[in-house]
Amino acid sequence: MQLLQTVTVKQVLTEQSKKELHQSYYQKKMMLQKECDQLRFELKKLDRTKKFPSASLKSHFEKEINGRKEKIKLIDFQIEQLNLLPLGSEIKEKEVQALVDVNVGDSWDQITKEQMIIVKEKMGSS
Repeated sequence: MQLLQTVTVKQVLTEQSKKELHQSYYQKKMMLQKECDQLRFELKKLDRTKKFPSASLKSHFEKEINGRKEKIKLIDFQIEQLNLLPLGSEIKEKEVQALVDVNVGDSWDQITKEQMIIVKEKMGSS
């Protein structure tokens, strides 16, 4: 019989991986800032057409912009935390699903204990 089990993938923080994480966070932050600018532009454009009630239009766009601003704050926090982490630290990257074979006589505790993959350096970029 086979079971589906969650496996945690952790990354060991090295100079290279720290640099790549910084770059990834920065790119995400820039993309969110561009989206905020685009939403503001669209709001002004739609507001000039007078086809929609101004208050509800502004409310909708402000909600979208504020959501992105919250994501930017989270990224800033992640960058701050990354700067504090020493090299060699393990960072949870993601979780994946794995198939585990279960046979008669297998130790249930061994099968169900948390499984982990630790990656030191990624090859290529994802």
